[in-house]
Amino acid sequence: MSEAFGNCVQQNLGLGNTLVSTLLHTLLAAQCSLSPPELWPKDYGPTYIEKGLDTYDFVVIGAGTAGSVVASRLSENPKWRVLVLEAGGDPPMESMIPAIYFNIQHSKYNFNYYTEPDDKSCLGYKNQVCYWPRGKMIGGSGAINAMMYVQGTSEDYDNWERRGNPNWAWKDVRLAFEKSLQTNDSDRKGCGCVNDFGVHYSEIREMLFKGAMELGVPRLNDLKEGAYIGYTALKGNTKNGVRGSTGKSFLAKSKDRPNLHVIKNAVVTKINLDEHGSQVKGVTFVYNDHQQLSVNIAKEVILSAGAIDSPKILMLSGIGPKEHLESVGIPVLKNLQVGNNLQDHVMVPLFFKVDDSKVKAQTLRDQLDATYTYLVNQTGPLATTGTVPVTGFINSDEQSSSPYPDILFHNMFAQRGTSVMETWLHSAEVADDIANPIREIHKDTHLFVAFVKLLRPKSIGYIHLHSADPKDPPKLFANYLADSQDIETILRGIKFQMKMEETAAFKEQNAKLLQINLPECNELTFKSDNYWKCYMKYMSNTVYHMAGSVKMGPDTDSSAVLDWRLRVKGVKGLRVADTSIMPSIVSGNTNGPTMMIGERAAEFIVEDWSKSNVHIEL
Repeated sequence: MSEAFGNCVQQNLGLGNTLVSTLLHTLLAAQCSLSPPELWPKDYGPTYIEKGLDTYDFVVIGAGTAGSVVASRLSENPKWRVLVLEAGGDPPMESMIPAIYFNIQHSKYNFNYYTEPDDKSCLGYKNQVCYWPRGKMIGGSGAINAMMYVQGTSEDYDNWERRGNPNWAWKDVRLAFEKSLQTNDSDRKGCGCVNDFGVHYSEIREMLFKGAMELGVPRLNDLKEGAYIGYTALKGNTKNGVRGSTGKSFLAKSKDRPNLHVIKNAVVTKINLDEHGSQVKGVTFVYNDHQQLSVNIAKEVILSAGAIDSPKILMLSGIGPKEHLESVGIPVLKNLQVGNNLQDHVMVPLFFKVDDSKVKAQTLRDQLDATYTYLVNQTGPLATTGTVPVTGFINSDEQSSSPYPDILFHNMFAQRGTSVMETWLHSAEVADDIANPIREIHKDTHLFVAFVKLLRPKSIGYIHLHSADPKDPPKLFANYLADSQDIETILRGIKFQMKMEETAAFKEQNAKLLQINLPECNELTFKSDNYWKCYMKYMSNTVYHMAGSVKMGPDTDSSAVLDWRLRVKGVKGLRVADTSIMPSIVSGNTNGPTMMIGERAAEFIVEDWSKSNVHIEL
């Protein structure tokens, strides 16, 4: 082989070598340009080590979806000094390529969390638990997610207001959604990062649209007020074929402001309060895994560490349920129901065999062409989610005339010859005795997966600490399927997919439901109600939409941790801004609503401190 290669090199006039070298350099430069160090905020940690830190007006904990928005908006005021503490570093190149987002899981760019085992769910995964990845980098979980942008329904937010949270109705949050997306040229523009995905696997895309229409479910051009039921091609947090997390579109774009500093690899271990637990004084964090540092604050700390780490940090700081904190040896400063009200959109995957005469198996040449096309032009299959960005929203209850959905379908097409199915089986940690037969089947045919997702769960989980040691991961009790209503709703969603199997559109692609290897369930009649209820116990898993663990609510709600302006009750100078604040989870993917929450938090802070300044001047 080496001899043949040598002869090839010798038999040229030099121009051939030049062309090949130019191509290689072009591809390498294109790869490096996806996430170069200069794109991201400078790490202020070394400066702190050398010179120390002054007091900051605001400290934002977490440079994720909401935190990046809050920090960017607050730093628009040049008189306010803003510090961001982010537990991770810059996103890797893989984060920028839409199609390979699953490959970032099980890496140092994640908090690799797992649920606690129970007998109701996640039984088909390794150790009978579900893997809950959370982003640990600039952009947070918005830098590892599937990028699908959904705002939720107007009813979601009107319900928040009815539950005692004024100024959170749809008429109020709609403006914040618009603000986060605006693309004007001012310094205060939004992300401009919600755009159409490219069309990929058009045969499967049309199968879904046509099958749904056969069942009376319309094809929607967009989700909007009055049109929440239907199948639609969702927009995504992408721009020019590259992921558009708020870490990039908000925080990185603000990185040159002299009043905005970011310290990376800064894991917050405690929010420091006064001896009465009524006033925030500062924040303690560990820098680069070994150096404990602290920073003082003049105005507020905004906790935006996500639905898992925000309650963890609060409890480590002495803010949480009295009995639980005492059980792990943490002095109680504020007895609040932190960590309760945990919600998620539990999902159940259904596997279909698909006729591969319509869509050919992918070859090595196809993979190389896709890589070249993406690196040079940021187009092609790698610029999409790598699957089928067609999503279905249905009201599964035939007895209900509600215009709002209770089931969401996301869809994945695993073309034979690609690594899509293997990547999902690995990332979800499907148990080998279930995954291996699926792998064998996939060698000979395409597979299509319909993820049946519960939009309005009744089952509520909670989060506890393992110990008072910040290095210990929290204990996550998902409590999926604990409420029988959730089981019945998911069952209706599965039955909808059974009807899809019988449509002409699905039959044209020879798409047939696959009975996977679940010995306990296989003793039951395939496709019977009892079979699917057994199936749910094994294959239920997360959609990565954890929310509600630090909920807002009125004083009459003893389970509420925050007031409607996102302030921790009884503690001055401390707010929370991320999915944890939701009283009830929204009816769709949570990334878009989290951007909105960041905008609302910033608005509240600006309003409150502007009033404070006016009062002082008077």
